[in-house]
Amino acid sequence: MTRTRRTSEPSHPRRKRDAAATRAAILDSARRRFAEAGYDGAGVREIARGAGVTAMLVNRYFGSKEELFAEVVADIMAQPILLTSDRLASAHGEDGLAEALVAITAAEGEPLDGFRIMCRSAASATAAAIGRQQIEAHYQRRLTVALRGRHAPERAALLLAIVAGVQMMRQMIGLTALKNCSPKILADLLRPVVQQLWRADEKARPTTSPRSRTAARSKESTK
Repeated sequence: MTRTRRTSEPSHPRRKRDAAATRAAILDSARRRFAEAGYDGAGVREIARGAGVTAMLVNRYFGSKEELFAEVVADIMAQPILLTSDRLASAHGEDGLAEALVAITAAEGEPLDGFRIMCRSAASATAAAIGRQQIEAHYQRRLTVALRGRHAPERAALLLAIVAGVQMMRQMIGLTALKNCSPKILADLLRPVVQQLWRADEKARPTTSPRSRTAARSKESTK
């Protein structure tokens, strides 16, 4: 009788938790939930379930839902899609910005996670404060540094408002004139608007009001 040699089952030691992978899974789950439901609509337990962990572990890694939200937003803004380093450094970055904005807001496309998160979280005072802080620290700062001339922070803020407005009206609301318009026509219409804010004349003199000009002319006439 031939004895059959039994091979021992390979042992499976308990897998140690990979802190970096766990953190990444929580951030990924939080990003999805915040994009779907906004700050107020996303719960820590749902986020934990999506990451395959417990709510206690989420709080251990991030401290609170508020801190988790801030890290998700900061992570998104640290990897810009429109305001890339190459575009900001380009001699004609404004042209690329107009075309890229039209491309990413295609009616059949999915709105960017960062925009969805901020749009669906804006009603929360906590989320709005975090969003403002992160936008100013990332997008607005990067754009302000790239712009030349007077009022760079204000011009950068206006450019960001245009970007958000196009995303809202074309993709989220689906305004017919924007949704059905040819991408080329939209880019051609946007380009001069973006250029005007991008290429402000550094040596432009402050404008004067009509009343000031009238007073100046009267003064000249009495000489």
